[in-house]
Amino acid sequence: MPLMTLTLILTILISNLMIFIALTLNKKSSNDIEKISPFECGFDPHSNPRIPFSIHFFLITIIFLIFDVEIAILIPIIMIFSISNLNQWFIISTFFILILIAGLYYEWNQNMLNWTN
Repeated sequence: MPLMTLTLILTILISNLMIFIALTLNKKSSNDIEKISPFECGFDPHSNPRIPFSIHFFLITIIFLIFDVEIAILIPIIMIFSISNLNQWFIISTFFILILIAGLYYEWNQNMLNWTN
């Protein structure tokens, strides 16, 4: 046990030392506004160089990924229908689908499924 504790302490010390050295030797300076401002051929930019990110698009993407994973879980449930006990299969499948419907109802109730606000 003492060897494990010593190894943990050494690992933490070495990693903290490496972080400190990296921060000390870092050549970036966030204090200079001219260096971090956008540059267009020597002129001030006419428009914002960064496109604003739509949080609604992000939410729709997350909802899609969640339901995509759920479909990947539903396929094996269908495949094991023939080799499992019918009562257990029905209870597990019903419970899983009820959880999916409850999640869909919650998202619908929060107006996450509307494309326009």
